[in-house]
Amino acid sequence: MIKRYTCQNGVRIVLENIPTVRSVAIGVWIGTGSRNESFERNGISHFLEHMFFKGTKTRSAREIAESFDRIGGQVNAFTSKEYTCYYAKVLDEHSNQALDVLADMFFNSQFDEVELKREKNVVYEEIKMYEDTPDDIVHDLLGKAVYGDHALGYPILGTEETLKTFNGDSLRAYMDETYIPENVVISVAGNIDESFVKEVENYFGTYTSTHSTQQYKQPTFHTNHLARKKDTEQAHLCLGFKGLEIGNKDVYSLIVLNNILGGSMSSRLFQDVREQRGLAYSIFSYHSSYRDSGLVTIYGGTGSNQLDVLFDTIQETLFQLKDKGITEKELENSKEQLKGNLMLSLESTNSRMSRNGKNELMLGQHRTLDEIIDLVNNVTKNSVDTLARDIFTDDFALSLISPSGDFPEKLQ
Repeated sequence: MIKRYTCQNGVRIVLENIPTVRSVAIGVWIGTGSRNESFERNGISHFLEHMFFKGTKTRSAREIAESFDRIGGQVNAFTSKEYTCYYAKVLDEHSNQALDVLADMFFNSQFDEVELKREKNVVYEEIKMYEDTPDDIVHDLLGKAVYGDHALGYPILGTEETLKTFNGDSLRAYMDETYIPENVVISVAGNIDESFVKEVENYFGTYTSTHSTQQYKQPTFHTNHLARKKDTEQAHLCLGFKGLEIGNKDVYSLIVLNNILGGSMSSRLFQDVREQRGLAYSIFSYHSSYRDSGLVTIYGGTGSNQLDVLFDTIQETLFQLKDKGITEKELENSKEQLKGNLMLSLESTNSRMSRNGKNELMLGQHRTLDEIIDLVNNVTKNSVDTLARDIFTDDFALSLISPSGDFPEKLQ
C-alpha cells in the first residue's frame, strides 16, 4: 500500500511499506534537470548532483562515503532531462542514519572552492569518456536534431565551456530557484512504517523558498539530419519519431508496440537486422516520455559500407509493421513479457522507490499493480496498429556518427 503525505511547506512524501524485506530505499527527487537550464548553465543540474557528495558543514566527502560504508549501505545519484534523484539503500535498522546524511547533503553542502575545482576535473573526464562512446553520443545528437535550441536537446553533462563558469554562488542560486519545496518528493520503500513520515517531515517539512515553480515551454519536433565525423570502427545511426508525453492514454499501447519493434531479442528489428541479415551486433528501439512530448528512437551500429543496407532494412521493417500490423502472438507475448518485467521489478525496494518517486513527481498519481495489469491487458491489436501508422511516418529525424561524417545520398 502506497501512502502519500504533503508537508506544510509543499514537500511530498510517498511511503510504501514492504514488511517482507529487511531493506529500506530512500530517494530525494527534485523536478529539475537539463531541461530547466539555460544554454549558459547547461550541465549545472548534473554538476550540482556531484557536489552534494563533496562535503557539508559537518561531514567531509570521505565521511559521507564512510557513513554508508560502515552500515553496509549504498548511496548514489543521477540526473535526467527533467529530474534529479539522490538515493540510498540500507538495512531497515539504519534508515534514520541514511535519512540524516541525505538531508545533510541536501541542506548543508558547502560547495568548497577546492572541491569544486577537483570535481570539475572529474566531470571533464566524464565528458571525455562519454565522447569516447559514439553509440552513446549519437543519442544526444539525435536530441539536438529533434529539439533544436530547446533545452530538451541539451546534453545532461553540459560542456567543458559551461562547466568552467560554475562556482559556489551559481550553484546556490540555481538550487534556490529549482529545489523549491513544491518541486521535491521524498520516496521511501521497504520495511518501514508510517512513523518514519514524521522523521522525514522533521528534516524536509519546514524549509521555504521565495521562488515559484517553473513554467514549461513545449518543444517543437524537428526532422533535422545531423552527422558528426569521428574516428570509429562503426557507423552509428539513430532515427527519431514523435512519441507520446508522460500520462498519455495510449502510452501502454506504445510500450507494447516498442517491445514488438525493438525492445527484446524476439523483436522485429533484432530478428530482421541481426538474426536474418547479420548487419549489426546492437539494434534496438526505445521510447522517451517527457512532460509535454515524447520521442521514439531506433538505434543501429554497423560498418560504414553497410549503412545503406541497415537503413533500408529498418525502413522495410517499419513498412511491414504499418502495412500488415502486428500478429496476435506478438501482442500476447509482449503483454506477458511486460507483466513479467513489472512483477520482477517489485522484488526490489530500489525499483519501488524509483517508480513511486517518479510517478509522484511527474504524474501526481499512483496506480495499483492490478490497475497496471488491466491497462496492459486492455491493449488491443487495433490500438497498436493504429499507433504504429501514426508514429512511423516519413517525418523523422536522423543522427549519425561515422568515420566520414557524411550521410549516404539516400539519407540526405
